[in-house]
Amino acid sequence: MPESPRSPPPATPERLAAASARLRALETQINRAVLGQRQVIRELIVAMVAAGHVLLEGLPGVGKTLLVRAMAQAIGGHYSRIQFTPDLMPSDVTGHAIFDMQTEQFHIRRGPVFCNLLLGDEINRAPAKTQAAMLEAMQERQVTIEGKPLPLEPPFLVMATQNPIEQEGTYPLPQAQLDRFLIKALIGYPGKDDEQALVRQITDGAVGDGLDLSRVQRVIKPDAILEIQAIAASLTIDDSILDYAVRMVRATREWQGIDSGAGPRASIALVRTARAQALLNGNDFVTPGDVKAVAHAVLRHRIKLGVDLEIEGYSTDDVLAELLANVAAPRT
Repeated sequence: MPESPRSPPPATPERLAAASARLRALETQINRAVLGQRQVIRELIVAMVAAGHVLLEGLPGVGKTLLVRAMAQAIGGHYSRIQFTPDLMPSDVTGHAIFDMQTEQFHIRRGPVFCNLLLGDEINRAPAKTQAAMLEAMQERQVTIEGKPLPLEPPFLVMATQNPIEQEGTYPLPQAQLDRFLIKALIGYPGKDDEQALVRQITDGAVGDGLDLSRVQRVIKPDAILEIQAIAASLTIDDSILDYAVRMVRATREWQGIDSGAGPRASIALVRTARAQALLNGNDFVTPGDVKAVAHAVLRHRIKLGVDLEIEGYSTDDVLAELLANVAAPRT
């Protein structure tokens, strides 16, 4: 019989302080390359700590790919990139079996999904059959080729970028795949001061418009990520906080104007990310503020607004803000 999953060891004050310091160092390094996106950077780090995948959405040219590349540079490990295109085949993602004429045997050639950090660039430019190839890897952390399951080495994180579906040549992602992303982060234009600093950084003595990632130093290794994930999973969460997270998710199923609410996976994701948020803040327990801080990122891709609200110009975040204001948080 398979062994039952063991609970992570409790986080001592020393281990918790060390983990929090490493995460702050990681945030500092990414900020060296990506200016004006502090909230998005924190959301990506929270997803990594919670062992979840990220969908990063924004218009072309706002730094989505750069952000993921900077994170890969800072954490080390095996990094792969897939450029999703309309003609991309599932085997281009997972790999395939090839026949060796000399040995007269089939050998498996592993695809780029076998890595620690996978950048799926413009993931919504590939058709549904290719998106389906990602589902097993994202949920089960394994890939099946010719009937043989092949585990993916932990930590395994997918950070996918996409342009808004209004852009030409894009496909909406299947809801089953969307639900497997722990969070959806929105990256917008930087502020004026940050944009000026960005332009100066790129144009001073540089040829072309590429950003130099050499200033980003490696501050964390994959083994350390696994340890940090275990520490986050062991943080204390009071029953009242857990109840608050579940009530928040259940409210999306009954809220006027929301046609399709979030499922139980969202409740699980909300608790996981709240624990990661608490660790990033240097705390050993989860507060209602931690739940609120990650609620938009966890829920925005898991609900569908009704036509009336869309016609009136409401965004998903507008509705979520109203919902969060009306779900009572525990006072103690």
